Amino acid sequence: MLNPSSLGLVLLAIVGIADAAKDPDYIIVGGGTAGLALATRLSLGLPKANILVIEAGPAAPDEVRINVPGLRGSTLGSEYDWGFATVPQPPLNNRTVDVNRGKVLGGSAALNYLCYDRASEAEYDSWGDLIASSQWSFNKIFKAMLKSENYTSPDDGNKHGKSGPIRSTYNRLVPSFLSTWKPTLKKLGVPINDAGSLSGDPIGVSFQTTNIDPTRYTRSNSFNSYLPLAGPNLVVRPNTRVAKVEFAKRPKPNAPLRAIGVILEDGTKISATTEVILSAGSIQSPGLLELSGIGQSSLLKKAGIPVLQDLPSVGENYQDHIRLSNVYKLKPNTPSFDPMIFENSGPFATQQFQLWLDNKISWYDYTSTAYSFMNWQQIFGGNKTAVSALTKLAQSAAQKKNVVDSTKLAYLSDSSVPQMEIIMEANFVGAFAYPGGNYTTLLSSLMHPMSRGSVHINPSSPTINTKPVINPNYLSNEYDLQALIAGSKFARKIATTEPFKSIWEGVEVEPGPNVNTEEEWRAFAKSTMGSFYHPVGTCAMLPAKDGGVVDANLKVYGTDNLRVVDCSVIPVLPSAHIQTAAYGIAEIAAELVVKDGKKKF
Repeated sequence: MLNPSSLGLVLLAIVGIADAAKDPDYIIVGGGTAGLALATRLSLGLPKANILVIEAGPAAPDEVRINVPGLRGSTLGSEYDWGFATVPQPPLNNRTVDVNRGKVLGGSAALNYLCYDRASEAEYDSWGDLIASSQWSFNKIFKAMLKSENYTSPDDGNKHGKSGPIRSTYNRLVPSFLSTWKPTLKKLGVPINDAGSLSGDPIGVSFQTTNIDPTRYTRSNSFNSYLPLAGPNLVVRPNTRVAKVEFAKRPKPNAPLRAIGVILEDGTKISATTEVILSAGSIQSPGLLELSGIGQSSLLKKAGIPVLQDLPSVGENYQDHIRLSNVYKLKPNTPSFDPMIFENSGPFATQQFQLWLDNKISWYDYTSTAYSFMNWQQIFGGNKTAVSALTKLAQSAAQKKNVVDSTKLAYLSDSSVPQMEIIMEANFVGAFAYPGGNYTTLLSSLMHPMSRGSVHINPSSPTINTKPVINPNYLSNEYDLQALIAGSKFARKIATTEPFKSIWEGVEVEPGPNVNTEEEWRAFAKSTMGSFYHPVGTCAMLPAKDGGVVDANLKVYGTDNLRVVDCSVIPVLPSAHIQTAAYGIAEIAAELVVKDGKKKF
C-alpha cells in the first residue's frame, strides 16, 4: 500500500468536504482527467468563487491497481470502470467491443496504460482552422499541454513542461530485448526521432515518456497531482450522480438557455450561480445533454424528453483508434512482463511487487515505452501505387461536405501526420487465450479511421441508470479494413527483420502462419480488431452548421453558460494517446472560464 500520510490523507481531506455554506458558483460534472484539472485551475484562478465537482465514482487514493504502473489494465472491468460496450458490430462478425471508461476520481487516466505522447503540429492547427479560432492553434494547445506537465528526467531534446502537476519521466526499467526496436525500424526506413516526438513532430521511432511520479514511482493523474494544489474554495463530492442539468425558463422563445444548476439522481437540486460545466467524457457528456433536453429532437421526442434545444450533432461524430496484435514467443531465458500479468501470485511477481513497495527498481515500474509513428509512404516502403490505392479508398469512404472527413483526407497528403502507430510491448497482448511463456507483441493502430459513429441515450429507457447505445461503426468502410491490415503486415515485416528477428522463436503466434491471403487477412482483422479506448468527438468543437456541439469557448450552442470540457470536444481524432490532449483542453478551458469569471469575482 502507498503511504497514506503522503497521499491518501491529503486527498481525502480535500474530497471529504461534501457540503458548502452557499451555492457553488461553478458546478463541474465529472471528476475525471479534465474535470479535476479544470477544477483545480479555477480554484486557483478564481479564489473568491466556490467550485463544486460532482463525481459518480469514489476516491481511491490508496488503490494499488491504479497507483502501481505495472498494474495498468488491471482495473478494466472493475468497480472503477463504467463497463460500457458497443452494440453488436456487423463488420466484426456481430461482436461487441468493450468501451472502458473511468468511474473514479481521476477518470480514465486512472485506468489507462500510461501512454504519454502528443500528435503532430498540423493536427492541432486543424482544430483552430475548423472552428476559426486562434486560441485552438498548435502553439496554444501545445503551450497548454506543457503547462500541465512536470518532466523529471534528464534533457532528451524534446520540449517539456517543467513545473506542471502531471509528472512525466522515462521508464527506469526497460526490458533488454526492446533494444532491437530502433535499429529494426531504422533498417526499414523509419527515422529515429528521439528529440521531436513530443514536440509536434511525432513521425519516427522512439522511446517515449510515461506519466509516472518518480518520488515513489506511482501513476500521476489529475486526482493525485492536480487536486492537492487546489484551495479551500473547491469541494469534491464523490459517489454522487447527476441526472441532468437544470435550466431557467427562457424569457423569450429564441433566448439562449441558462443553466441554473443540476438535479441529482435522487432528485436533489444543486444551484450554480455562474456556470455548469460537463466533464463526463465522450460517452456521458452527450448523454447528459440529451437527458437535459439538448440534442436531436427526434430522439428526445421518442424518449419523452421535452426538447429545449434541437442540436442534431449531440452524440454524433464518435471516433476511436482501432488496433490489431502481432504476437511472437521470445527465445528461452528472455525475461518478459508476462509473469506480472498471468502469474501475479507466483514467487517472481511477488518478489517484484515487494521491490516496488520498497521503492526499488522493479518490473512493476514498467509501462509501454517503444513507439513508432509512421505515414503511409513509410508503411509501404515508398510504393506510390499502394499509397494511391489506399488514398482512393479513403476518398470513397469520406462523406461529401463533411469537414471532419475532409480534414482526414488532407492529413493523407501531409507526410508530417502519422497514419499508423506501432507499439512494441514486452508481454502477450493477443486476441486469443494466453498460451503460457514469454512474449512480445506489436500493436498496430490506425490513427485516423474514416468510420464515425455515435453514442446516445436509450430512448426506451432514458435514465442515467440505463447504459448508452454506443455504435462506433467499426470497419464500416474498406479503407479502415485495408489500412488496419497494412499495419499488421508491416508489423510482421518488423518481426522478420534483424535485429528484432533474433529475439523470438518458432512461428508467429498471431496472426499466425495461416494468415497470408487477402481473405485470411480480412477474416483475422474482423475477428480480432480491438479498441485503444480513445473515444472523441461526440460534443465536437465545430461550427454548428458543420456538426458542432460547442463553440470555440466550449459553450454548448443555444446556451449561455453551459460548457463541455473533455475529449468529446475534439473534432478530429489525433495521432496520439489522448490524455495529454485532455489536460491541454482543461488548461485552455480554465483560461477561458477564469477570464469570464474575473468580471464577476
